[in-house]
Amino acid sequence: QVQLVESGGGLVEAGGSLRLSCAASGRTFSGYAMGWFRQAPGKEREFVAVISRNGYSTAFTDSVKGRFTISRDNTKNTVDMQMNSLKPGDTAVYYCAADRAATGSSYTTVQHRYEYWGPGTQVTVSA
Repeated sequence: QVQLVESGGGLVEAGGSLRLSCAASGRTFSGYAMGWFRQAPGKEREFVAVISRNGYSTAFTDSVKGRFTISRDNTKNTVDMQMNSLKPGDTAVYYCAADRAATGSSYTTVQHRYEYWGPGTQVTVSA
């Protein structure tokens, strides 16, 4: 089992940057693909980014491509998401999640495949 805690959220002006971090407990962090999801007010939670277990594969939702990057450090049990050129439309609660079923360079963007979730961190982008 793994426990996840996000940090790094906050209030930023449009065009600014934030770096979200997700810290995982447990000794098997490298056994999980790690995803970031977000939920805006009144909307369903949606996929944002994912990184495979070995860090070799990543994917992003179209709306953040070229602005967000994702990275992981399996020695520190952390996964980070750098968010640049933020827009008001990026305002949401951001969650990190862990997928145990992923292998090697594979990943999924499907929410229900993720077994473990953090409590979320609020990101607010003002116009």
